[in-house]
Amino acid sequence: MPRQLWVEEPAGTRRMPDAVRTAAVRAVLVMALTIIQAVIAFLCTLAGSWLAFPMVLSSVASTVVATWAVLDVWVTRQVWNQRHGVVSAPSSTARQMRRERRRAQRAARAAERDEADGRIRGRRGAGDLSRA
Repeated sequence: MPRQLWVEEPAGTRRMPDAVRTAAVRAVLVMALTIIQAVIAFLCTLAGSWLAFPMVLSSVASTVVATWAVLDVWVTRQVWNQRHGVVSAPSSTARQMRRERRRAQRAARAAERDEADGRIRGRRGAGDLSRA
């Protein structure tokens, strides 16, 4: 039997949401252009070209834009997580505190029920079903 050329393996991590992926692609493109622009500005400076000063200024502006693009990826990811609910694994202490709180609430409800049950029985007379 011949070996397969392509073998699919399950993905190790889940796919990024579309909005986050779009922002990440945009950030990578802006960063690549910024790096290219910085290299050109450096080479123009070494060559003593008149283009050096405008390129350095535009490289500084591009750096600001690239930083903004990276922050946009981070903010978009946070907003997506907040809107679409990310499954989180609470720490063991948080889980333990929640268990204790539930236990206390159950005990309080049970005590309240018993108290209400006792009042009803007291009115009708020691648990008799009927007095007829």
